Amino acid sequence: MADLVPSLFLCLIFLIVNAHKMEAKGFIKQWPREGTTKFYDFKVQTKRITKLCNTKEIVTINGMYPGPVVYAQEDDRVIVKVTNESPYNATIHWHGVRQRLSCWSDGPSYITQCPIQSGQTFTYEFTLVQQKGTLFWHAHVSWLRGTVYGAIVVYPKTGIPYPFIHPYQEHIIILGEYWLRDLVQLEQSVIASGGAPPPADAFTINGHPGPNYNCSNNDVYKIDVVQGKTYLLRLIHAGLNMENFFAIGNHNLTIVEADGEYTKPVTTDHVMLGPGQTLNVLITANQPIGRYSMTMGPYMSARNVSFQNITSIAYFQYSGAAAAAKNKKKKKKKKGKANLNDTLPLPAPLPKFNDNLAAKTIMDGLKSLNNQTTSGMPKEIDKNLFITIGLNVNKCESSSSSSSSSSSSSRRRRENCQGLNGGVMAASMNNISFIKPNNISLLEAYYNNINGYFTEDFPDFPSKFYDFVNGAPNNAPNDTNSLNGSRTYVVEYGTRLQIIFQDTGTVSTENHPIHLHGYSFYVIGYGFGNYNSDTANFNLLDPPYMNTIGVPAGGWAAIRFTADNPGVWFMHCHLEIHLSWGLSVVFIVKNGQGPLETLPHPPTDMPRC
Repeated sequence: MADLVPSLFLCLIFLIVNAHKMEAKGFIKQWPREGTTKFYDFKVQTKRITKLCNTKEIVTINGMYPGPVVYAQEDDRVIVKVTNESPYNATIHWHGVRQRLSCWSDGPSYITQCPIQSGQTFTYEFTLVQQKGTLFWHAHVSWLRGTVYGAIVVYPKTGIPYPFIHPYQEHIIILGEYWLRDLVQLEQSVIASGGAPPPADAFTINGHPGPNYNCSNNDVYKIDVVQGKTYLLRLIHAGLNMENFFAIGNHNLTIVEADGEYTKPVTTDHVMLGPGQTLNVLITANQPIGRYSMTMGPYMSARNVSFQNITSIAYFQYSGAAAAAKNKKKKKKKKGKANLNDTLPLPAPLPKFNDNLAAKTIMDGLKSLNNQTTSGMPKEIDKNLFITIGLNVNKCESSSSSSSSSSSSSRRRRENCQGLNGGVMAASMNNISFIKPNNISLLEAYYNNINGYFTEDFPDFPSKFYDFVNGAPNNAPNDTNSLNGSRTYVVEYGTRLQIIFQDTGTVSTENHPIHLHGYSFYVIGYGFGNYNSDTANFNLLDPPYMNTIGVPAGGWAAIRFTADNPGVWFMHCHLEIHLSWGLSVVFIVKNGQGPLETLPHPPTDMPRC
């Protein structure tokens, strides 16, 4: 026994030393966590539904539209097994999840993974490190996210209250768009045409168009409320190609969270969300008993673009409203003044569809709940990027031969050049339209040092400066072409980045919701016109911490963040047509030192192209 004690002691020393060696070599690469593990089983399935007088098949998760809610708490581990039972390729992106050391589970097709092919399975795993609030998930391949989406609700840790009045109830409100056409075929035909997409056939609130559309009188979402109670609405914009105003008749909304981060309370009578944005708002049922409209209407900041102009309506209905309306109707009938409109919901007026100031005013009020003097916002910066964003019109190809086959080719090209001035529509950052590979993911190519799939030369600045807003070369014979390429921007671990986004008027000024995967960022400034460093007003005290920023139409926005999460991260406009046209770029963040700064090995079940 006397000899056994020293032996056990030496064994313990050996294990401790080798554990440190294993950690140093990167064998132990798991973000420390305190939460539990939540398991979800997602099946990508087609489902036959009837809307707008039309029956069609849509792609869903578990046959649900919208899809199932992912519930978790801060610091929880989330594991989602996705089985593709549809005939289409599929991926799921966990929008707003910062994916600490889990880049392989981020989800954008051909960026961090090959799509999950029909009949295949892939398991996503990530930890919600220091995250809480309202996020969402959606498909990130083709235009499938038009129907494949759902909420992520991350509650604070047990015992930690909200920093605002505890609501009587919580409700998830997902804004969307609905097309009668098959979305995969729609994207293919739009890209092949070279022109713009058609408007959506309807806006939806939690999948319901509401009574303003054909065959939809009973296809209406409704919230039943009790007079005097306060409710928390988790607003999510999951639409494809439109931004939208939202309001509730005769009621104010108090914003308390944006993109999963608490804000100082801001009270308003309407909000504007672009695709990819989330807001938590408080609403108190403090009006006379009745039925009030929850209205979703268009915000279209671009010029000369067709869009859906019929609003979607849901009901914010007080308990007792039906009985009150019935009694009111009886009284009027006795007086000979019965009117069917007595039962209609009280309307919710919205700003004009092109009211850029109304959209920007919402952003003006957003401030982080806490001052950033002790936060992670970079006070100094290492890299300053200036990125122009906007649309392009590329020249239509022309035939070079007079043969009959050439004539056919020319005719085909003309049919595929339905953009402005007979060109092909494109979109770009710093005049570069991003091209994704189609037989490998960029993350796999980067991780395995496979050459030929991307370059590392995305520029810090546009090639030339001019009056981006008012003097853009948007008329022939000026060159409005963009360059094409899989250009990436590579940064060292820990780099403190500042990015200025500048909207351009090459085709039309437009509000662009720019989303960054793998990170949230501090929105330190924004404004109309061309960015001017001498006059720009930055908020370095309490800027909001977001993952999607609406760059104002004909304006600019400035963000800061520290590149402390290694991997390959997509940054793109969340208007799906702009993404298809190339308005995106990829950031490659190199490994740092040690296991908590190093990209782990890929999962064994990564899908193959």
